[in-house]
Amino acid sequence: MSQVSLNGDWTLTSPTHPTICIPMVIPGDNYQALYRANLIPHPYQDTNEQDVQWVNQCDWHLSRTFSLSQSNLNASSLLLNLSRLDTLADVFINDELVLRSSNMFQLHRIDITPFAVLGENRISIHLHRVDEEAKQRAETLPMPIPWAVGNNQIPHMNLIRKTQCHSGWDWGICLLVSGVYDPITIDVINSIALHSVHTEQIWHQGSVDVVVSIRHEPIAEHELTITFAEQTQTLLSNSSGESSTIFHIEDPKLWWPAGYGEQPLYTLNVELDNQSISKKIGLRQLELNNKADHIGSAMEFVINGFPINSKGANWIPMDAMPSLESEARYRELLSSAKDANMNMIRVWGGGQYESDMFYNICDELGLMIWQDMMFACSLYPSTETFMNDVEPEIRQQIQRLKDHPSIVLWCGDNEVIGAIGWYDESKNNKTTYTVNYDRLNRKIAQWIAEEDPSRRFWSSSPCNGDMDFGDAWHNDNRGDMHFWDVWHSGKSFNAYLDIKPRFCSEFGFQSWPSFAEVKRFVPEQDWNVTSPTFESHQKNGRGNSIITEMFTRYFRFPSSFENMLYLSQVQQSIAIKTGCEYWRAISPICRGMLYWQLNDNWPVSSWSSIEYSGRWKQLHYHAKRFFAPTYVPFEETETELRIRAVNDSRDENHLDGTVYWMDFDGEILGQWSMNYTIEADGNDVIWSLCKEKFQLNANNSFFFVETRVNGIQNENTWFAAPTFKQLRIQKAKIEVTLNGSEITLCSDKPAFFTHLEHDGNGRFTDSSFTLLPNTPRIIHYIGDDIETLKQTLRVYDLSNSY
Repeated sequence: MSQVSLNGDWTLTSPTHPTICIPMVIPGDNYQALYRANLIPHPYQDTNEQDVQWVNQCDWHLSRTFSLSQSNLNASSLLLNLSRLDTLADVFINDELVLRSSNMFQLHRIDITPFAVLGENRISIHLHRVDEEAKQRAETLPMPIPWAVGNNQIPHMNLIRKTQCHSGWDWGICLLVSGVYDPITIDVINSIALHSVHTEQIWHQGSVDVVVSIRHEPIAEHELTITFAEQTQTLLSNSSGESSTIFHIEDPKLWWPAGYGEQPLYTLNVELDNQSISKKIGLRQLELNNKADHIGSAMEFVINGFPINSKGANWIPMDAMPSLESEARYRELLSSAKDANMNMIRVWGGGQYESDMFYNICDELGLMIWQDMMFACSLYPSTETFMNDVEPEIRQQIQRLKDHPSIVLWCGDNEVIGAIGWYDESKNNKTTYTVNYDRLNRKIAQWIAEEDPSRRFWSSSPCNGDMDFGDAWHNDNRGDMHFWDVWHSGKSFNAYLDIKPRFCSEFGFQSWPSFAEVKRFVPEQDWNVTSPTFESHQKNGRGNSIITEMFTRYFRFPSSFENMLYLSQVQQSIAIKTGCEYWRAISPICRGMLYWQLNDNWPVSSWSSIEYSGRWKQLHYHAKRFFAPTYVPFEETETELRIRAVNDSRDENHLDGTVYWMDFDGEILGQWSMNYTIEADGNDVIWSLCKEKFQLNANNSFFFVETRVNGIQNENTWFAAPTFKQLRIQKAKIEVTLNGSEITLCSDKPAFFTHLEHDGNGRFTDSSFTLLPNTPRIIHYIGDDIETLKQTLRVYDLSNSY
């Protein structure tokens, strides 16, 4: 297919500021262009966020020229492709209006043939202020529609079909960016346009029929060539605009989630009139089991007939400036998720339908996707005007995404059912606002079902189930749950042990960034958790207070700013591990845990386990251990301490290891060997000890278990005392030897949460672990910045934090 690319250099101007005329790269956003032109400071540094808000109070114009040849003009059509056009935009070709868009999430394909000329042509995109439009829409609604006051800094952004967190969130900077974030191209169509290709899988015993449906211009008698799984078929297009064929695959190679099998992908290629569409197709059967049971109802994804324990985190947009998105960063973040033994990512509804790169990488890595529609934490209108704007968005996005094997669920929104009970207007008139919600949600469900009947629609996250508007923040016996009592309500970490969710799709605890991360955006004079810079990078109003108050509950107070940062990440790790470890121990009651959140979209204090730079926080190293396919969680009952073996795999696994009971001088008080074979999807008690045997030493000892499964080592540590400040931990002296990328650690005393950090890029094979005394441990640095590693390597541990 002949194609004209409009990517690269454009010109950015503003009628509000006539002196601005600068280059802008497309795909890209206006903030990044202004920063590159030295017209604004970097928004992520210092307290610069407040100094760049003038940008969103302007209209912006994008323009460039492009050339068309006579052969281009001889084509039957010239189709301009635009997606992630953000947001209120008028598009002109040679000063003629060809598109008026009001929805960032819609996909546009416009025939510009009537407006094109031989030689030089001009395209311009006028981007209008969204804050004024939002205000105007609010004034014309038949009733007030509450917006996310606690998150958005700009009112009524729920009325604009734009990434909701662009106007700020409780972890996010307010950068109301505008621009175009996907490539812009013109398809030169000779005779007949190829629009889209979709597949449907019809499963039989040991085989599958793959139905390939092709949408094209309604013109007959053009040859289509379809290749799938090394089979090729040809057929002629028909005048209906839809053509289809079937490929039969005997004994197909099945696509599995990470940890459960491989991820083979079959290549599908369709060619028509010098155009082609290629996709990678994973063959798998999918079921969401939420049948009633003796507890309530299940919430379990079943892939290829096997029940899956879903383990992972919530995903937000990778950057507040979309110019900085890249395939390399997508791959780094998603690979880090898989490397931490995750198998599911939830694309959160306050962000965006992600780029094709994201979904392709998830397909490759075996990361299942829980896909929210883009509605979050506000109420939304159900007026005809609003639904007319949303319907093409939903239909187009489902069509774009439905062939990805990684996507396992379409979810209507994030916390919008709950939001009915948050705002005065809706609390005082609950029936009206519930009907309003239901009207829009049912339409979304209808549109999705019509576009993709192969997957379940889930009304909202959290949700007790179909047509159930119950309290899924506190009801744990059905559906998916958001559990925020530890963070928002100030409960202890043990509150995680009081619930038995069927699937917990949100829970979290904040930490501050690492010292290495802080150095990148905080000037040295502001290295203090209450400094102006540090507080401007904390978007949760009570965040710093909650972190600090938890210190006083659980730990001896840290001795320095640096140790405060370190300890905040220890604390975050303990919180999330407490929940995940217990919920794994009660499997199959709980079949899913997705903590909030995987990533940051700028450098900030947040709930993430991966910092903005891509650096793993301590939590991510812990997640690699507590999400391991075969894991040994500790379980405390009234009378004994137990160790369970939990096997999240389709294979029987053999486990061997050792349990140590040790005091803080390093003396072994007890030692037990373990040798056990755990069945597929199994959960068994494999060791226990009566509490009476260790309670007198509760404040002066700990339990440590190390295991080996399929050559992979793992470990776990358990303390009997309810808080760490009660423990009589001895100061550890840790010797560090660096030999290239190999780091050897040796301590004279047990050293807990031993954590390695340096100021460069890259990570370590392990960190934030228990270092046993007089037992050298070798850690490898994964990266290529050896010089920075040599100069800045720091090793922290709990005993030296106060």
